[in-house]
Amino acid sequence: MMKDMVVKIVTWTLLIYLAYCGLLFLIQRQMLFPRYLIETPSKDEDIPFVEKIWIDTGAGKIEAWFLPPDSVNEPAPAVFFAHGNGELIDFWPHELKKFNDLGIGVFLVEYPGYGRSEGTPSQKNITEAFNRAYDVLIERQDVDPAKIILFGRSVGGGGVCVLAAQRPSAALILMSAFISVRSFAKRYLAPAFLIRDPFDNLAAVRAYKGPILVIHGKFDEVIPYSHGMTLYKASHNGTMITYKSGHNDCPPSWEVFWRDVESFLYHSGIIEKSELPPS
Repeated sequence: MMKDMVVKIVTWTLLIYLAYCGLLFLIQRQMLFPRYLIETPSKDEDIPFVEKIWIDTGAGKIEAWFLPPDSVNEPAPAVFFAHGNGELIDFWPHELKKFNDLGIGVFLVEYPGYGRSEGTPSQKNITEAFNRAYDVLIERQDVDPAKIILFGRSVGGGGVCVLAAQRPSAALILMSAFISVRSFAKRYLAPAFLIRDPFDNLAAVRAYKGPILVIHGKFDEVIPYSHGMTLYKASHNGTMITYKSGHNDCPPSWEVFWRDVESFLYHSGIIEKSELPPS
């Protein structure tokens, strides 16, 4: 009788665990891409310095915004920016406009299914969207295709790392990025093979030959600081900047951040040394 009881307990435990893993498999994209929790601005804000572009993909049209550099009469460097999973491109033009002060254009590309963009977010769809957006960017007459900077924040690091493996770039900036989505499976007591969108940033960084800037908060409660350190140590030509911050408050000082980024871009040969105007 005791043996039968043990068998029943083990069987039910196994069935409950399998059901739990099945549920995680089904809802993981809602967890990784919580787009339904982000309120899209009801009115499409008209920002004078933003050029709005629509790009066709297999998953539907996606929206992108281009911020042209200030006072540049020749093809200029450009930043391809991918935001975090709880954000929209609408959140970033005013902050990232500081790149324009350095003579650098900014290309904000929305994820499929986010904001006003069509489709659904996944590694496959984001990869296609980013590749097509990149191809649109380098065809611009005001952009130097040899000086494209890929910049990803949080889950956006996954998007630009996949892009870095498929398209050339002059530099890679990863802020609060993870080594891979699979590395979080153990947090949920689930096997890593269930992850549908792995975003293996570590493999991409190991293969990347250009300069990489890794920025991470020492007290990041969402993506541990160890992820940033691992990415930095795996890079061939890396720079590591640590801030005393968590995840959503990184960087704690935008003024310091811009000085750090300017220094990195200068030493990478992408810009000439110049002083940012006062904040």
